Amino acid sequence: MEHTGRTRTQGVGLWLGPLVAAAVYLLPSGLHTLEGMGSRPAAAAAVAAWMAVWWFTEAVPMGLTSLLPLALFPLLGVFGGGPLHGVARSAAPFVDPYIFLFLGGMAVGAALEACGLHRRLALHILSAVGTSARRLLLGVLLATASVSLWISNTATAVMMLPIAMALLAQLEAAEGRRLRGFGCALMLAVAYGANLGGMGTKLGTPGNSVFAGYAARRLGHDVGFLEFLSVGLPAVLLLLPLAWALLWRVGRADAPRGAQGAGAVAEQLAALGPVSRAERTVGVLFATAALLWMLGDPLRALLAAQVEALGGGFRLQAKHYEAAVAMVAAFTALALGRLPLAALRRVPWDTLLLLGGGFALAAGIEGSGLSLWLSGHLGGLSSLGLGTQLLAAASSTILLSALASNTATVNVMLNVVPASLPVLAVTALASSCDFALPAGTPPNAIVFGSGYVHLPTMMRVGLLLDVLAALVLSLYGLVWVRFVLG
Repeated sequence: MEHTGRTRTQGVGLWLGPLVAAAVYLLPSGLHTLEGMGSRPAAAAAVAAWMAVWWFTEAVPMGLTSLLPLALFPLLGVFGGGPLHGVARSAAPFVDPYIFLFLGGMAVGAALEACGLHRRLALHILSAVGTSARRLLLGVLLATASVSLWISNTATAVMMLPIAMALLAQLEAAEGRRLRGFGCALMLAVAYGANLGGMGTKLGTPGNSVFAGYAARRLGHDVGFLEFLSVGLPAVLLLLPLAWALLWRVGRADAPRGAQGAGAVAEQLAALGPVSRAERTVGVLFATAALLWMLGDPLRALLAAQVEALGGGFRLQAKHYEAAVAMVAAFTALALGRLPLAALRRVPWDTLLLLGGGFALAAGIEGSGLSLWLSGHLGGLSSLGLGTQLLAAASSTILLSALASNTATVNVMLNVVPASLPVLAVTALASSCDFALPAGTPPNAIVFGSGYVHLPTMMRVGLLLDVLAALVLSLYGLVWVRFVLG
C-alpha cells in the first residue's frame, strides 16, 4: 500500500465495491422478482452499491466512479431494450442541461477569480460590516458565504483564508500576543461560511444541481433559479447567525479590544488599487447573468412559444434557459479575454463527471424499476408525518456527509428518502451542513491546516452546529419549503 500511496480504507474499498455489487446482483432477493422487470432492479442496485462504496471510501477518483453507469448499465441491461438503447439512456444524463449550467457558472466564477473582483467584494463586505472583533468575525462569515453563493466552496475557502490570516496577523501584532481562541473562530468562520453560502443558489454547490435534476426527472418539477433561491437563501440566512453565535463563544475568550482590524482591511483594499477595466467588464457580465437567471420565469414564458415553433415542439424548461445563460456568459467572458484559458483549469471538471454519474444513477434506478421496489420498502417512512420525514432525512444526510463529499452524499440520499419535493430539498441543503470533521468538506480541511484550529474545538462546535442545522432545516422544510415547492 505504501508504494501506491493508497490508504487502507481505499484499498479495502477498491475490492469491496465490486464484491458488494456481485452479492447484490447474484444472491436471490426481492430485487429479482419485481413483476415485468426481471433482474433489472438487482442490476441497478448492484451498480448503485458499487458506486456508493467507491464514493465513500474514495477508492478511485470520484469522476472515474461516476463513469460506472456508462459501462455497466448497458452490459447488465438495466434499461432493457438492447445494448444500443442502454448506451443512449446511460449517456444522456452526462449531457443534461444542469451539467452545462454548472459548467458555465463555474467558468464565470473562474473569470471573477482571474480578475480579482471576488476578493475586492469580500473586502468591501468586511469593511461595511465593521471591524470590532465581534463584527469582524461576522464579516468574515458573511463575506465568505456571499462569495460561495456563486463560486465553489473550495475555491471560496482558498481565496478567503489568506484574507482571514492577514486580518489575524494585524490583530496579533497590535495586541502583542497570539489569539488562539479568536484565531480558531476566524478560521472556522471561513470554513462554515463557505459551506453555508453554497446552499443559497443552484450554482453554489453541485448538490443543488443534483437535486434540481432529480426533481425534474423523477417528479416532473422544473425547479427554476429564482425558485431555488427562495428555498436556499433563507436557509443560509437562518443558519449564519447560529454559526456566528457559536463561533463567538470560541473567539470571545481572547478577542482583541478596539477595531485594529480596520487597518488590515484598508491596507488590503489599498493594495488592490482602483477598479480595473477587467473587473468592470466581468462585474457587468456577472450582474447581467444573475439578473437573467432571476428573471428566468417571465423571460422563458416569452420565449417558449418561439422556441417550440422553431424547435419542432421542443419545450423550453428552466434548466435549458439557465444553462444557455450560463454558457453564453462563459463564452462572452472567453471572447472578451476576461476568462484566460489557464483559469479554466480551476473549473472542477471531476465534479461535472460526478454530476453526470449521479444523474445516470438516478435514471437507472428509475428506469430499472428499482425505485418502485424502494418506495414499497420505504413505505413505513413515507407514511410518517412530514416533520418526521424531514428530520430523518436531514439528520441522516448530515451524518453521512461527515464520511463522504456532499455531492456523493446527495446522490445516494435522494434515491433513498421519500420522493417528496420538501424532503428532497432539505436533503440537498443538509448535505452542505457537516461542520464537525476536517474530512467532512474541503473548506473544513483547508482551514484545519492553518494551525489555529484544534480538532476537539472543531468537533465540539461542529457537532452542536450539526444538530442545530438538522433541527432548523427540518422545521424550515415544514414551515417554508413545502409551501414554496408545493
